Amino acid sequence: MRTLLFILSLFTLNAYGACLDAVVLVHGNTASPSSWANTLALLKAKGYQDSELFVPTWGSKSCAACNDHNGSEETPVKTALQQALAASCTGKIDVIGHSMGATLAAQQIVKLGIAGQVDTFVGIAGAFRGLYSCGIYPYNVLTSTCGSYGLSIGSPFLDNLYGDTFGSRVYSIKSYIDQVVCSTGTCLVYGVHSSSIWYEDASYTYNLGHFGLQTDTADLQVSLIQN
Repeated sequence: MRTLLFILSLFTLNAYGACLDAVVLVHGNTASPSSWANTLALLKAKGYQDSELFVPTWGSKSCAACNDHNGSEETPVKTALQQALAASCTGKIDVIGHSMGATLAAQQIVKLGIAGQVDTFVGIAGAFRGLYSCGIYPYNVLTSTCGSYGLSIGSPFLDNLYGDTFGSRVYSIKSYIDQVVCSTGTCLVYGVHSSSIWYEDASYTYNLGHFGLQTDTADLQVSLIQN
């Protein structure tokens, strides 16, 4: 009888009390946590609890050109990463960012010095190498989003981020019909897709638009952080 109870207790622990990395989901410019609805639904279906999911909201919702990677935009993402680490039963976290949220999350991981505690980093439709629509720094840089803390090609922000590590495993999800990253007719910056991340373990290409890359790849996102 005791043996049976012991086996049942182990089954219950494995089924309902599995220790999972906490997950941080960082939305893009002017978006909101609700943009992660598909990913969140799948994570919860896979057994993640609300207490293991951190979805910060950041930046102006009405002025895309006003947002950059400096100051008030940083704080909610930094706080979410810190809270996720404090709550994680594994001591590790997984981070998924979309668009400008990907570069913002990457920046905060570097600033906090926690890359070693990030098990998996997934950048979706990010502009890690800059946007031609933002100009080549410092020329034709007209907005904060494209300025020195923004996504103009060769901006001080991107130059400082280049070559840094964001996690033990790094993946990118990209498209060649991305209306934002490829808005000028090319997705390539000096021959490399701007959404690709240096030292990445793999990159996945979909025939989806900028926002579809976030909403319609939930299965891949979840599978990558569960590998």
